[in-house]
Amino acid sequence: MAEATWSVGRVAKRCGVKVSTLHFYEQKGLIKSWRNNGNQRRYKPEVLRRISIIKAAQKLGISLDEVKQAFLSLPDNRTPTTEDWQLLSTNWQQMLDARISYMQKLRDQLTGCIGCGCLSMNSCPLYNPDDILAAKGNGPVLLDQSSAQHQT
Repeated sequence: MAEATWSVGRVAKRCGVKVSTLHFYEQKGLIKSWRNNGNQRRYKPEVLRRISIIKAAQKLGISLDEVKQAFLSLPDNRTPTTEDWQLLSTNWQQMLDARISYMQKLRDQLTGCIGCGCLSMNSCPLYNPDDILAAKGNGPVLLDQSSAQHQT
């Protein structure tokens, strides 16, 4: 008996995405299909799990490149199993915790100084004579420095 396959339209409808989104995911190497004798795209039902993971990751701010790297880390680029998902989600949780910490620090300092050393604000609480913070790097060096400390 032949294995069940799904059309591109059925997958798109079931996943709540456009057909063009499926084509995009395929182009990025996140999902795969094949062509039947009538030259129509066909998918294995397990593609639904991959798309669900992609959509969940995107809602969390995880890039498609990060999702692709996670998928590539699986043996034979298989669809993640429950055990695979536990590992992927743990890794993503650590990354998200670092992002959340960074955003909380940014939120807390947003109305004051974000540590960039720009001296452009009239009441900047950061004393940065002669732009001494430039030696520590570009951008919000104090914010980046304290976030790096939280990650260790």
